[in-house]
Parts: sequence; C-alpha cells; structure tokens
Amino acid sequence: MCESMRIVCALCRVGLYALCRRLCCKGPSPVRPNFSILCIGLENAGKSSILSCLSGDDLHKIEPTIGFSIKAILFDDCILEVKELGGGDKVRPYWDRYYQVFQGIIFVIAGDDSDEKLHVARDELLKAVRHHQLKGLPLLILVSHQDREGARTAEELSTFLQLVSEIENRQCLIKGCSIHHKEELSQIFAQFNEILQKNLDHDIELRKNSPQHGGNRL
Repeated sequence: MCESMRIVCALCRVGLYALCRRLCCKGPSPVRPNFSILCIGLENAGKSSILSCLSGDDLHKIEPTIGFSIKAILFDDCILEVKELGGGDKVRPYWDRYYQVFQGIIFVIAGDDSDEKLHVARDELLKAVRHHQLKGLPLLILVSHQDREGARTAEELSTFLQLVSEIENRQCLIKGCSIHHKEELSQIFAQFNEILQKNLDHDIELRKNSPQHGGNRL
C-alpha cells in the first residue's frame, strides 16, 4: 500500500470511530488537534526511519528522502503532520524555502557521526532555529543510533556541541533514541506532544481573552 493510501485509511478509521460513537449515543469523540511539524537533519541521520517506526511502516522499505516528504503520525491525543526535508549537501541550502507555519521542529543528529559531521549538524541546527519563521518554536533534538557502538548519548552530544547555551530560552528536549526501542521513542514524543498541546491551550486562552473576542467584559 502506498504512503498516501496509508494516510487516507488511517484518517478514515478516525472518522468511522467518531461516527460509531454518535450512533451509539456516546457523543462525539474528543477532537485531536493537528500539529504541523518540521523534521530536518543531515543525510543518514535516521529521520525517515524514526518517522516510519512511529507510524508502523516497514523499516526495510525506507528510501532516502529526496526533496521532502509528508507523513501523518497518529497518537491518542493528537496528530502530527510531519514535513521531512532531505539532508543532503545539495538540499540543505534550500531548506528555508520550505519553511512555513509550523508548531514545532524535530532535528535528528546521528549519535555515531564523526566530530566533523556533528559540527556541521550543529551549524545547520542553529541556522534553522534562528530563522525568523522558526524562532521560538518548540524543539525536539533526537540523537539517533543509540544502539550502535560508540554513539554519543544525548547528554554527551549536548556537552560536546555546547547546545545548552544556544537553546536555553527555547522549549527544548534533547533525547537519545533508537528505532529498535519503539516504546521509548513513543514516550519521547508523548513529552513533545504535551508541550505542543500546552502551547495550543495557551494560544486559545489568549484568543478568548483578546478584545476582538470580547474576553473579560463586565
């Protein structure tokens, strides 16, 4: 089954579930918010594998992303619509052309990369998060390939690349992961999703209380 059909089928299941609740007099199902997420990182960092692991796709049929791809990942409390950009040398200079209205950023760094490539990854990360269209967005840094020998942990990588001082004023999670431990990966995304949900709730509350919506009128 192609990726587009997988997404359609998944969304259809959500719609049928809501319909059944109404027919059984259980009322409408809770609406799951959709969050638009940007996923970037160097080539072979494991971006596609991580997203495929979460969505239940066959990990043996993953191909390198050329240009960009979009994947809908369904969780119990929300849906992440993830736009993944290719990380090759010829693609990265054009990343900013794909920047749009996102609610969060995922940056994947291979924990077993060479020092040289890790510094390239750091430069690309800082360039992205400083872009005016991405400033202030929640950031999830995934240090992949934790199952490989010699891979740096999230703490080691953060210290090596001196990331804390660069992102201290931003909502940020730095987590090590492996596609062979899906449960841990799901827990990481549960934390990230919670940040997204809190930001959404905050924005809704601000709109309710804004003068345009007549909030707090006497």
